[in-house]
Amino acid sequence: MTVALTPPRAPVVPESPLLDVVGRDLEIPTVTGERRRFVQLDYAASAPPLQAVADTVEAFLPWYSSVHRGAGFTSTVSSEALEAARHTVHAFVGARADDTVVFTRNTTDALNLLAGVLPDGSTVVTLDLEHHANLLPWRGHDHVHLPTPATLTALPDEFDEALGRLNGSQVLVAVTGASNVTGELLPVADIASVAHRHGARVLVDAAQLAPHRRVDLAELDVDYLALSGHKLYAPYGSGVLVGRRDWLDSAPPYLAGGGAVRSVTSAGVEWAASPARHEAGTPNVVGAVAIAAACRTLTEFGLDRVAAHDTALTDHLRAGLERIDGVQVLSAFGGDSDRVGIVALHTGRREAAVVAAALSAEHAIATRDGAFCAHPFLRHLFGVTEDSRLPNALRVSIGVGTTRGDIDVLLTALADISENGPRWAYELTAGRFAPVPDHRPRPMFG
Repeated sequence: MTVALTPPRAPVVPESPLLDVVGRDLEIPTVTGERRRFVQLDYAASAPPLQAVADTVEAFLPWYSSVHRGAGFTSTVSSEALEAARHTVHAFVGARADDTVVFTRNTTDALNLLAGVLPDGSTVVTLDLEHHANLLPWRGHDHVHLPTPATLTALPDEFDEALGRLNGSQVLVAVTGASNVTGELLPVADIASVAHRHGARVLVDAAQLAPHRRVDLAELDVDYLALSGHKLYAPYGSGVLVGRRDWLDSAPPYLAGGGAVRSVTSAGVEWAASPARHEAGTPNVVGAVAIAAACRTLTEFGLDRVAAHDTALTDHLRAGLERIDGVQVLSAFGGDSDRVGIVALHTGRREAAVVAAALSAEHAIATRDGAFCAHPFLRHLFGVTEDSRLPNALRVSIGVGTTRGDIDVLLTALADISENGPRWAYELTAGRFAPVPDHRPRPMFG
């Protein structure tokens, strides 16, 4: 008997936002005098707040007060809110029971905090594909900078070889979960397995990973994890460092001041344990409440649904880009590598900075151009040396507020600019290409 096989069903490309985000229906002026709906395709830089996050912050603000030491009822509420947020973040990233959560300003702040508590004589191992936030803080220590191999399967072996030459007891492997340039996912669990076999610890920069995929620190078996609220739909000035306590508790505090101490005398100080040890001063309670609200909303909605939405839109975007002459998708590990909703493009004969400016000024579409705080990686992707001019690419990044219509608007505009060029004049002003003239009215704040 012959059995007819049903072909796999193509993923449905979302027609509606997955979750409500603030500003989804914002209309902005264009240089041609029209008003168009703003299309946000720069989520990887800073994502708009989830509406649920904005609602939570608005509800919390009347209760905002000082924490831990205030006698007022609102201080009690704020103190409990801060610690509840810590618990929520701990659960969101799948931390171990004895891991600590330190609130910071953002991922960069979290990584600098960890760099400051590394034991003397530590060595940090990174790849050249990292964001500058996961390169520059480590340069105060011995730093091994590995070239990115051509395949993902070669990555664990690259680390294995490098770690075999080091004393693992004071070695940290610092690696991104998802590239902020290409969106490609790294085999974090495999890298962690290799690192631990050599006695090294592992830090994961999850700034781009956490908004798109479920993150489980214990399952990945990594020692530290950092992320930013402003990329996780909670742009209220908060980030986190999550991980093992011993290095954090044995080092001087990140900032010296109130809240980080147990006792102060004229001759000395007894520092508190983590997380208080590294949270001196009045904490950003609003930011902590916001990032916890984002974690809670994404968890309750389902990170698997977020990932499916992300994948369907990214596939639709890449399929459309293939039909535009002169546009090339950049990749370190090949087109089939798994990735989150971030795509970087070589724009061919059209300068990326001008394309980004035209998309914004003429079409109300936000993208990003540049080297994305990843200069070594951009040179690697473009195949140029360090003494060459820094390459410039265009980056498109999506999120839970993105729809198929947003992608189609971009593809139409990008095809037109690629074929015909911009419709407006653009000049380099203060390091950026800007439309000339530019009479678009701006709202005034501050």
